[in-house]
Amino acid sequence: MNRGIAYLCLLVCACLKTWADGHVRLTNLPHVYIETFSGQSITSKSTYVLARMWMVDERDSVAFYDSLEIRGRGNSTWNMAKKPYKLKFHQKEKLLGKGYANTKKWTLLANHGDKTLIRNALTSELGKRMGMKFNPAARFVDLTLNGNFVGNYQLSDHIDVRPHRVNIDEQDVPLTDESNITGGYLLEADGFTDFQNGRTGFYTPHSAPIRIHYPDEDDIQNLQYQYIRSSVFDFENRLYANHFDDPELGYRPRVDSLSLVNWYVASEVSGNPDACYSTYFYKQRDDDHLYWGPLWDYDIAYGNDNRIGDTSRQLMKDVGFGTKVIRPWIERLWQDPWFARLVNRRYNEVVDEGLETFMLERVDSLANLLQASQELNYERWGINQRTLRECVLYSTYDQYVNDLRQYIRIHIPYLQKAFANLLPEEPVEPEPKISDFTPDTLVYYAISNVGAGTRIDLEAATDNVCGNSINEESESQQWHILPLSNGYMFIVNRMTGMALNDPTEGNPTATTLVGTRLNVATADSLDTRQQWDIVGQGNGRWNLINHFSQHGANLSGGNSADGTHIISYTNDDRNASSNNRMWRIEAVDQITDGIQPLDNVQLDYALAYAPTDNRLHFGAEDPEALTFTARIYDRNGRLVRTFPASQSCSLQGLPHGLYIISWTVGGKQRSVKFVFSQN
Repeated sequence: MNRGIAYLCLLVCACLKTWADGHVRLTNLPHVYIETFSGQSITSKSTYVLARMWMVDERDSVAFYDSLEIRGRGNSTWNMAKKPYKLKFHQKEKLLGKGYANTKKWTLLANHGDKTLIRNALTSELGKRMGMKFNPAARFVDLTLNGNFVGNYQLSDHIDVRPHRVNIDEQDVPLTDESNITGGYLLEADGFTDFQNGRTGFYTPHSAPIRIHYPDEDDIQNLQYQYIRSSVFDFENRLYANHFDDPELGYRPRVDSLSLVNWYVASEVSGNPDACYSTYFYKQRDDDHLYWGPLWDYDIAYGNDNRIGDTSRQLMKDVGFGTKVIRPWIERLWQDPWFARLVNRRYNEVVDEGLETFMLERVDSLANLLQASQELNYERWGINQRTLRECVLYSTYDQYVNDLRQYIRIHIPYLQKAFANLLPEEPVEPEPKISDFTPDTLVYYAISNVGAGTRIDLEAATDNVCGNSINEESESQQWHILPLSNGYMFIVNRMTGMALNDPTEGNPTATTLVGTRLNVATADSLDTRQQWDIVGQGNGRWNLINHFSQHGANLSGGNSADGTHIISYTNDDRNASSNNRMWRIEAVDQITDGIQPLDNVQLDYALAYAPTDNRLHFGAEDPEALTFTARIYDRNGRLVRTFPASQSCSLQGLPHGLYIISWTVGGKQRSVKFVFSQN
């Protein structure tokens, strides 16, 4: 019989029945009645069967749907006696009411492997609590199929792209030359490898199987396939690179950190062993980040899988499935101290906000809602028989619910300790070395070789430095020497503002990899190549020893000719006897760019940050004493702001990250590190 005649038959049959004929609720829950055409059995996950449906809501109103199709769904759950189903209506329906999806596709979850019946619903509530953007909506119902009561079911959203589900930009169908193919995409790290490689999915360079759910296989074009494949490859390649933990070159610019940490914390709170085996994530249009979620399929979570036993005191990153899917991604993430701190910070937040109380209240609320329905469900299916992977078997529903409560009570405090144990040890800041040389920060210095008498100067047309004859008028022979908090000196050229730098490559020691020409580089006081120890040898003679290379500055061959190279050279016991390695340092000019010494001024002041309007400001008992100027440098040493201490400074427009704030008071330079995160 063709499909058109079948629909006509269904419609005729429907007209012969009153809507309420036999369609009543058996419990406090809505009741769904589904009849397939001619009572046909549902035996396939791929072939739909024609059906009609009645839904009796909590007010006993009956809604009739005369044209839909039903088939099986699930993986291991499809092989169980109480089966899950997928519904497809022939027009869009709002089965869950106003504010929820209006769509053709819905699911009926059996929850047969979960004796509490509520693990999936509980985790959706957890996702909302964590602030995850998309959480499957659901409604518990009783289900009668072809006249047979089949138990308690969860009428739920299907995971797809549309408003009130995964609400990301939909792509053009068909594509045009003007189509924007950067998004959206809905993906799944799919341990079942339920996709066709090269069209509806792909394997990453590290063999993670990724399924493309949207655009679907009927619509996706090769351009879209190649684009999203490259996006995921880029993320994974960055994740496994040597510099993976670099905030700019590593993986972080390719992930949305908030959705990542919320997804991961929820996965560990629920103890879901499938968290890294079946994981949804998505990409937005014109956005390079990958977003994580929604949460889905948690019937074996919360200690309900006998393959790994009691997980109340275990982490899913250690024992969960997915070693050939994306569990290696999570293990790699934990090697980044930033991720470890992010997880701890976020988890402590949700614990402090009452996570345990929230979870236990949701368990009680859901269990109370299902009390009458679960009794009918287990009259039909039995409560003390293993149906999937249950770790424990009890004779009553309340015992299963209490077991879930106990898991939550143990697991939530365990996670706080387990996450804390994974925090990297905070690096111990070395005691600052005590320098032999105390610079006057309000003067410029000339640095002259002891043997040749020539001064360190800039080589014309290059960034290299050299020895040149004394020229009292040349600003390129004048250097501003600034003390750093670690005891080293930062030596900046007056003419260019660039810093003396040792570009030696590799892993040098005091006596290896010597001979590289010294140069100047963009000023960055955090770069150890630009940090110098000025070591006294008596009689006004000094060695310049580089922090990174451990080498000394050496006038090559002791040659007095202009342009003689200054090289990074051996640092050993000849430092005190070799004139080539020794330098005289003398003040040659005052700095008069508005920073003046505060003679005999005792200034009590503080630097503060106002997060409400993203402004820095100094405060002092005597505001008129705030006559100095502060400078703000980014992590690369670039000057990004200058402001008088008597005024505030807006940080609007600066990217998030580490900055150095520097100022000079009473002839002494002060600096602080500041991490800016804009509100």
